[in-house]
Parts: sequence; C-alpha cells; structure tokens
Amino acid sequence: MTGERTEVVVTDLKRTQIVMYAGASGDYNPLHTDEPFATQVAGNPTVMAHGMLTMGLAGRVLTGWFGHENILRYRARFKAPVWPGDTLTVTAKVTGVAEGRAEITLSAVNAAGTEVLTGTATALVTDVVQDLASGVPDAAQYPAPDMPDAAQDSAPGVPDAVRNGAAR
Repeated sequence: MTGERTEVVVTDLKRTQIVMYAGASGDYNPLHTDEPFATQVAGNPTVMAHGMLTMGLAGRVLTGWFGHENILRYRARFKAPVWPGDTLTVTAKVTGVAEGRAEITLSAVNAAGTEVLTGTATALVTDVVQDLASGVPDAAQYPAPDMPDAAQDSAPGVPDAVRNGAAR
C-alpha cells in the first residue's frame, strides 16, 4: 500500500477556535489568549494557536484516512507559529507498510507555503484502508467497530468522587 492525501483542515482559523481550545485544554498561556501580552510583551503580531491545536487539526487527515481506532502513534514537531486567519493544508504520505502497519509522514503548511508542522504516525492497515487507497470514495459503508461495555463510561477509571466534583 502506498498513497498520499492532501487536505485543507482549517480555513481562516478564528480566534474563537483558539479560545475554545484554550478552554478545552486548560492552557490559558497569554501567548494564546491575551492580545496585549502577545503583542506588547512577547512581540508577536497577535495571539498564536496552540501547537496541540495545530497537531489535532493535522491529525484529522490521519483519522479520516485510517480511522481513529487504527492510529497507533502520532508525533509532531512544531516548526512555525499558526496565527488567526491562517488556512492549513496537510499532506500525509504512506512511506512503508510492514506487518499490517503503515508508516506515515505528515506536513502542514499555511497559505503562504510556510511549513508549520511535520510529523510521523503509525497506523494499522485494515481492509477499509486498503479499499480507500484503491479508490473507494466513502468509508461510511463500513460499520464502526463494536465498543466494549467499559468504553461506554465517559471517563473509565476516574473515581466517582472526582467525576462528581467532590475531590476539588
């Protein structure tokens, strides 16, 4: 199996998306959330997106191609800041397949062509992935895998006291 995919993962990244990510991740570093700090203290043109937001956006190409359940490893290096208004295009390439696992490289660039992220991943190669690489246009024809009952718990292994806020 070989292949390559290129997708636009975000068009015109909004400040709202950056602030929502800050809330979801708990990362309120002022470089990402405070315009005066980002510009006057840090000397940036504006706030910047979180690296992990960029990594998550780039990961959409992997999960769209292989399915989230088949991604075994995903690593990334942040090469340049991502700013509000950026459009990111990600290219993922299968560089090899052995023992039912695909090795993949990723590159994300902004609209100016600046590489903002590089990465690697390993994914299980399934019949679905092989069919997609052969040109089957829609993975929706394949059912999602059955989840064990324990996976129905939104936070397995988290004590009820913590889940209910008593441990604050």
